[in-house]
Amino acid sequence: MKKIGTLNQPLSSIIAGMGHGDMLVIADCGLPIPPEVMRLDLALTSGVPGFLETLAVVQQELQVESVIIANEMVENSLELYKKIQPMIGNITIEMISHDEFKELSQQAVAVVRTGECTPYANIILKSGVIF
Repeated sequence: MKKIGTLNQPLSSIIAGMGHGDMLVIADCGLPIPPEVMRLDLALTSGVPGFLETLAVVQQELQVESVIIANEMVENSLELYKKIQPMIGNITIEMISHDEFKELSQQAVAVVRTGECTPYANIILKSGVIF
């Protein structure tokens, strides 16, 4: 049994396989996921697992270079936005429209669907390098 880090085997495999510039989406339970993009559905029930706790676990293993969120998160879920800011630290945040976010999600390695029910609780993590 794995001792530390992400215990979810598919998620661990996705992260281990990502290269520089690859994108991973962590999504609320309502984000449409294109059929051509790998869906990792972690949602169990409303709110479980949550967006923030999923983001925290992924950040333990994934070297993140930059993040992308929808402008609508700031406009409609300001408290969530305030909570992710310290989590991502000095990482560059790019803001785009929700429609652009959905389009860009089509290029992701995978979309991790959480049970989050907060509007616009979606983030694209762009993989960096450790050297």
